[in-house]
Amino acid sequence: MNQYRRLIKFVIPHAWVLALAGVCMVATSALGGVSLGMIIPIVDNIISGKKIVMPAGITLPHFAQNLIDMVNSMSPMRLLNSIIVIVMLLWLLKSFFEFCQTYLMNDVAQRVIRDVKNAIYKKLLTLSMDFYSKHSTGKLMSRVINDSAIIRDSISTGLADLFYQPVQLVIYVVMLFVIKVYFCIPWTLIAVSLCLFGLVVYPVVKIGKRLKSISRQSQEKIADITTTLHETISGVRVVKAFSMENYEARKFEDQNQNFYKLAMKSVKRMTVVSPITEFVGIFCIAVILWIAASRIVSGELSAGAFITFLAAMLSLMRPVKRLTNVYSINQQAMAAAERIFEVLDTKPLVFEKQGAVILSGFKRGLEFRNVRFRYDDKEVLKGISFDVRAGSVAAFVGPSGAGKTTILNLIPRFYDVTAGSILIDDTDIRDCNIKSLMKQIGIVTQETILFNDTVAANISYGSGSDDLEAVIKAAKIANAHNFISKMPKGYNTIVGERGFRLSGGEKQRLAIARAVFKDPPILILDEATSQLDTESEMLVQEAIDRMMKGRTVFVVAHRLSTIKHAGTIYVLDAGRIVERGSHDELLGRSGLYKRLYDMQFRGNLI
Repeated sequence: MNQYRRLIKFVIPHAWVLALAGVCMVATSALGGVSLGMIIPIVDNIISGKKIVMPAGITLPHFAQNLIDMVNSMSPMRLLNSIIVIVMLLWLLKSFFEFCQTYLMNDVAQRVIRDVKNAIYKKLLTLSMDFYSKHSTGKLMSRVINDSAIIRDSISTGLADLFYQPVQLVIYVVMLFVIKVYFCIPWTLIAVSLCLFGLVVYPVVKIGKRLKSISRQSQEKIADITTTLHETISGVRVVKAFSMENYEARKFEDQNQNFYKLAMKSVKRMTVVSPITEFVGIFCIAVILWIAASRIVSGELSAGAFITFLAAMLSLMRPVKRLTNVYSINQQAMAAAERIFEVLDTKPLVFEKQGAVILSGFKRGLEFRNVRFRYDDKEVLKGISFDVRAGSVAAFVGPSGAGKTTILNLIPRFYDVTAGSILIDDTDIRDCNIKSLMKQIGIVTQETILFNDTVAANISYGSGSDDLEAVIKAAKIANAHNFISKMPKGYNTIVGERGFRLSGGEKQRLAIARAVFKDPPILILDEATSQLDTESEMLVQEAIDRMMKGRTVFVVAHRLSTIKHAGTIYVLDAGRIVERGSHDELLGRSGLYKRLYDMQFRGNLI
């Protein structure tokens, strides 16, 4: 119930639309009730030829008595014609208000889902990298797309019925009470009806609880399917290269089959609710007919009044049935809401302090002071300390898993240190305004991420500027202008998802152009040339050399030849700095750096 209350909070900003829908619901229910009341004159005056006579001792309001007198004075045909016209007008109005009600409730649902999706997406953008290391892209996509769709049904159908059907129930119950009072319907009929209708509640509640569990499992399976689709489509080259089409197809079929089984369990429980409510309703009507039959035959009970009473009872069936469905729908929605609120309730480990310091620039240097860092239970960095002066180049080398990339990830606060501190101009970066920190840093990695947009938009990404001259200047520095000019639309060419229309070297040069356009004082290069062919590497390295001028650079390079001219090279092993110095100094010590260097040249790897 707590999850449902939280979900309803998303409805509050759109309460005015909900209020309009509520007015339409009341109007629809009232018009339906008035139309139902037309049965009495049709049966008693037109079909039976009798006048409407109130039981002895019953005093009607003046307007009601005048209405009955007018009906009694009319000929059967004139009364029939009048009733037909009135009923058609009433149903026309009812249909109009029903349309407005349905439209407005769906509008509320779409507004809520829009807001929920926005809230999840904004939350995802605030979460630190540790969250993404534990959750697959496909499962996060499922939270935004699939889970929110289930909540939409809860709002458009569930919330609508939660308001509308009780109004219907009240109107028909009032009609039953009025008919009972004015036409002496025995209390036994009403008591029996209410008792029998109550029997349906217990199985519906039990089924609903099970539905919530099944729905959560189903959503997990959908997330697995979404993950498989994302991985397979984005990695289709690898799938084809290793002839794994059949394996991936079987994997997808298994996941699809598991989802199908859970979906059918849910369908079975959803559909069994309807027969239960209908059977109870028919059984109730049969009992009522049996009790009322003798009174109708003896003339103690008006046939028109009883048929109206019976019609009201039958009308009660629909709201009761719909309300039982609401419970089932809401149980499914609560499972989706739990998954959504798991994301919304996640606390980012990297956050900005109140009164954070705004970095106006980078002047003196950056220092790692006894930094430790761990991923879950694994300690990756163990007391790292170094100091890099502004305008110098620091390179990090070492075997795989030594902690090189982790050091680079800590500088822009993708993660926060477990212990120790990182200082920019003697200010702990945890005390800095995050946007002002990121403004000082440009990043180029081996995994180039481009967006499905124009070349110009990718280069100027994040700047808020569309200065084409500045874009072209950045592209020239990055050795990208020539190949961009040959594209069909030049800088307005769409690069495709993840830049799939470009070669590796072209993508990397666009990434460098993006960093140049940002013009940051600090530059981070993580294996920026490791996956390129010789020609592309030469062009990219030339672009990097241009970009590095006048900047403070932190570089991780697989090819040691690319960092020969670094001011200081830090050699890492098992999370510790084991050597530091210039290229020539480290070669002269016959330590780990020399072994790595010799291995590369001896194996002709560079």
